[in-house]
Amino acid sequence: MAGLARSIAAAILLLSMTTFGFAASKVIIILDASGSMWAQIDGKPKLEIARESLRTVLQSVPGDDEIGFMAYGHRQKGSCEDIELIVPPQAGSASAISAAADSMKFLGKTPLTAAVKQAAQALKYTEEKATVVLITDGLETCGGDPCALGKELEAAGVDFTADVVGFGLTADEGKQIACLAENTGGKYIQASDEKALQEALVETVAAPEPAKPEFNFMPTVVLAEGDDPITDGNAWEIYKATSDGARGDSVATEYGTYKGNLEPGDYIVVAHKGEARSEQKVKIEAAQVYKPLFILNAGTLIIHPRPSEGADVVDGAAVVIDYPGADHPATYYGTTKVVLPAGDEKVTVKIGQGEVTETIPVAAGKTIEKDMIAGVGHVVANAYYVAGGDKADASGIGFKVVKAKKKIDGTREEVTYAYGPDSKFDLPPGDYVLIATVDLAVVEQPFTVKVGELQDVNADMKAGVLAITAPGASKIEIFEMEKDINGNRKSLGYAYDQKYQAAIPAGDYAVVSEKSDNSSKEATVTVKAGDRAELTVQ
Repeated sequence: MAGLARSIAAAILLLSMTTFGFAASKVIIILDASGSMWAQIDGKPKLEIARESLRTVLQSVPGDDEIGFMAYGHRQKGSCEDIELIVPPQAGSASAISAAADSMKFLGKTPLTAAVKQAAQALKYTEEKATVVLITDGLETCGGDPCALGKELEAAGVDFTADVVGFGLTADEGKQIACLAENTGGKYIQASDEKALQEALVETVAAPEPAKPEFNFMPTVVLAEGDDPITDGNAWEIYKATSDGARGDSVATEYGTYKGNLEPGDYIVVAHKGEARSEQKVKIEAAQVYKPLFILNAGTLIIHPRPSEGADVVDGAAVVIDYPGADHPATYYGTTKVVLPAGDEKVTVKIGQGEVTETIPVAAGKTIEKDMIAGVGHVVANAYYVAGGDKADASGIGFKVVKAKKKIDGTREEVTYAYGPDSKFDLPPGDYVLIATVDLAVVEQPFTVKVGELQDVNADMKAGVLAITAPGASKIEIFEMEKDINGNRKSLGYAYDQKYQAAIPAGDYAVVSEKSDNSSKEATVTVKAGDRAELTVQ
């Protein structure tokens, strides 16, 4: 029996802690003192269990909790008016309540509905937060309707709760008074026998004291309604809201799963992943937890940019996506996986000079994976001093690609250019001319591109290297040997130095060195293709 008493004490303690110890400012405990409380549980009167339970509970209640004590049926037999607020709600009332419970008689009827209403009124339930804990072993015997009262108190109260503990009631009997608790958002605990009571205590006593939430703002974001939350690769932007509802100062930027604490106030929260965004206005109030859901209404697009069917993805390929609502297109490179607002996505893949554009519909919550073929061939350009000879790999090497077909004015349209040996070009199919330059030598090399074809285009420069030394010179200049009709020779190149080296087409040349005193000397030289010619001008 001592264990049972401790169990009842624990049950009431739970009520005191979860309800009035932490949730309410004032509480009144109502004890059923009707004659039926003389009935026994495991050989001990329920009234004794109730007294011991109250005493145990009240020893554990914080001293600043304002607790009152009411009873009915403790003064008169057969009276429905026998309801008394024995101890008004006040701090430090434990001793007074224990003494009142120990000294009272148990002999009357069960006007529990009227008692709960009087207790609510004593707590000024229409003005303040209020909680009533009713301990009863019987049903209403004075004509009251506890279910209707529960609805009435819930509707009229600021924050009213009634918790009900039933002793020795059957399941059907319990349902008749459980509604009082349920209709006010409270709890009904059924304790029909020792075993049931103990099981109830295992369930309730083991429950931890409600803790203050660690976080008050825990948003989630999904691609589409019904999808699993996104937990990686997403971002949260949180701003203070201005008086006109616009974005104000930035509060935080967070990534992935976000749990935080925001001060009370108005905010604008933006969730985004990839190019998709969702924005909400959020009002944070004290002691509240907010778990808003952000729906991006977006899908996932995966693009594999390839130069030709079956070819490897080109990491440097540009993937340009003009998505719904975009201020300007977004550019990615290589294999691209991106979240986009649902709708028609205009996707352009650029590999070198090749380009392909498609409109791809993307539905919310769906993933579209697609190869996009730019349709190009791959060209590697090099220059050789002479066919089969050395490759030009010094500075001064350049390649220009033009279309083979001339325009009406005789010029060709430039397509692209690059510098240095092993210059690479990705070109759409067609006929082209490679204009190769190595220092002073320039040649044209026609070639044709086919989609998916890899080819080397080698320019035969038919050139050699001329190395000139002119001690004391301030300038060295190379001329063609032949003079024009006016007797002038064409200048091919020069350097303000005592040494000058350049690749030059095979042929005969005149070299003039000038000194700072305006004196000059001239020499001639013959350059052979694939050879090096050295000349000293003194």
